[in-house]
Amino acid sequence: MDQKNKNSKKPSYSRFSQQELSAWKPILTPGWVIASFLTIGALFIPVGLVALSASDAVVEIVDRYDEECIPDAYSMDPESFIQNPDIKKTCVRSLRVPKKMVAPIFVYYQLENFYQNHRRFVKSRSDKQLRDPEANNDTYHCFPEARTSDGKPIVPCGLIAWSLFNDTYKLSTRGKPLTINKKGIAWKSDTEVKFGSNVYPKDFQKGGLIGGAKLDEKVPLSEQEDLIVWMRTAALPNFRKLYGKIDTDLEAHETIKAEVENNYNTYKFGGRKKLVLSTTTWIGGKNDFLGVAYITVGGLCLFMAINFILLYVFRPRRLGDPSYLSWNRLPVA
Repeated sequence: MDQKNKNSKKPSYSRFSQQELSAWKPILTPGWVIASFLTIGALFIPVGLVALSASDAVVEIVDRYDEECIPDAYSMDPESFIQNPDIKKTCVRSLRVPKKMVAPIFVYYQLENFYQNHRRFVKSRSDKQLRDPEANNDTYHCFPEARTSDGKPIVPCGLIAWSLFNDTYKLSTRGKPLTINKKGIAWKSDTEVKFGSNVYPKDFQKGGLIGGAKLDEKVPLSEQEDLIVWMRTAALPNFRKLYGKIDTDLEAHETIKAEVENNYNTYKFGGRKKLVLSTTTWIGGKNDFLGVAYITVGGLCLFMAINFILLYVFRPRRLGDPSYLSWNRLPVA
């Protein structure tokens, strides 16, 4: 008998193992439900209004230029225009500042209908090659942009780097150029960890088909921030990427002259290109969704609270006394 008890797998008794610990089992009375809905509504609606106010304070200029920067002679065949290296691609756009824009002013390029999240596109890169100078030959996942025709490894390899955005912008106002600062536009973790300071481009964009911008072979990848920003792929087909920053205030009703080099081919897949100038607030860029979401949830909670109050006042439901529930009764001595 003792040996049987010794070999038993039965756990020793405890209130925890037998699930006999004290527990709080709330009863949702009408008062609790109404108070909860009122509290949520009272908190969420002011937060939503503050978020909307912060979003409205953002000054944003958006200019779509992909259609306007195609000459009339090529309007029916924009691909032949964009692929012809002998045709000048410069396009001048005029932007009007609606309200005063306080520095820093962020310059973005916006692409639409561009699926950077496509599985084959996302996988076409070599993170090891980007950070390690000894890993130039690590191009297994980079097909079809892995090696040159004579077998030399491409650095950086892959479709993501190959398709690097190559439109350029020059801005000026009142005849004076606006300096676009392109330093510090990439994540610090990318420049210090993911991209090596001793890794340099090699044989990049030297094939028969050029995908996008070229890279300076004398500058390490960790300092080529346009490439770093581009290679942080977007999750959605419509996205913005940081092009640079303007450290000068722009006054209301001022006119900005934008010289756009329309080089990037989005016409093949029906994509759209936009130039965006934007300020920021504590909430970030212009985005009404957060404020609208808070106000909507808060409004629904208030609506439910009012309905419950009316039902409770005009059609009260008889409730039992929760003190008679087993877990609320005092143990008999």
